[in-house]
Amino acid sequence: MVKNEIIKEWFTRGENDICDAWFLFENNRSLENVSFHVHQAVEKYLKGFLIYHGWKLEKIHDIVKLLKEAIKFDDSFKEYLEFARFVTDFYFESRYPVGCDFEYTKEEMQEVIERSNKLIALIKEKVPV
Repeated sequence: MVKNEIIKEWFTRGENDICDAWFLFENNRSLENVSFHVHQAVEKYLKGFLIYHGWKLEKIHDIVKLLKEAIKFDDSFKEYLEFARFVTDFYFESRYPVGCDFEYTKEEMQEVIERSNKLIALIKEKVPV
């Protein structure tokens, strides 16, 4: 498979996840499930960006690590570092019982989705596929 096709596939899957997050959010579904899809969308877009820059794919779910890798290629991602820490926690909080309740408000989750969309837009701007 050609590199651009691989990147497009990552972006398509990421787009599906962010659309699923919005759908679940707008239909008052579990915020845990919304957060999982947000995490997945950001992860897939970041992996597409990194693959575009020659990064060897790793099976990781750590958005902070992925974002730090992205910063090596473009420091405009630095403004999303704190956001990456927040979104990384979603993966574990939404998938595994970690001993505490998932406690985000609908307003907070809407802000997270909107911030994710800004990061995704930045990635799309940087990767012309």
